Amino acid sequence: MTKRLMAFLLAFVPALAFGATGAVLESSQINVNDVASMQRGASLYMNYCAGCHSLGFQRYSRMAADLGLTEEEVAQNLMFTDAKFGEPITAAMTVAEGTKWFGKAPPDLSLVARNKPGGPDWTYTYLKSFYADDTRPSGWNNTVLAGSSMPHVLWDLQGTQRPVLDSTGNVERFELATPGKQSPAEYDQTVRDLTNFLNYVGEPSAAKRRSTGVGVLAFLAVFTFLAWLLKKEYWKDVH
Repeated sequence: MTKRLMAFLLAFVPALAFGATGAVLESSQINVNDVASMQRGASLYMNYCAGCHSLGFQRYSRMAADLGLTEEEVAQNLMFTDAKFGEPITAAMTVAEGTKWFGKAPPDLSLVARNKPGGPDWTYTYLKSFYADDTRPSGWNNTVLAGSSMPHVLWDLQGTQRPVLDSTGNVERFELATPGKQSPAEYDQTVRDLTNFLNYVGEPSAAKRRSTGVGVLAFLAVFTFLAWLLKKEYWKDVH
């Protein structure tokens, strides 16, 4: 009974969501209406992630339209391959190169914010949970996805973390061994922007759908009120 109760309660508490390794996920606190955040996230993705990871379900042209960017701005600042404006966002690295260097090709990240346990909170926590590990081929490990072959591409921003273990040998917290270019608060915002962008890519119509939903609910409320007034007028003389 206790286990069932715990499972029921955890289903309604996003802050206590767990990753694949049991790591507690932090709340990403993203905002699907924060276009500026998604613009910054797009820039971060193209500069740090697009070399290895594609976004095969997203086109440059759709991203530009949704994020308020011109074709020229995208071409100059966000396109680093020979792809055309109307084509999907592909990685600079080929599948063969990815397999050779990492053991398997880096996955497409179009749906990473939707298909991981915890959704965008998984992405947010994952990008904050890298630590130096000399036993790994890349020199890095991660508490959310232990044994990940992905190196910490944002290390110059965050710095190098050292794990502090508890009495059972699990990672209890991190200590910053070598500072990065950003303060911890600045890095949190950087990861939040990147997560916000990936969340948008996973469902580009989310903001529009929610806005439309609010309008529909408002219309139904007004219509219901008018219908009630009409009913009252028709039935006022009926005893």
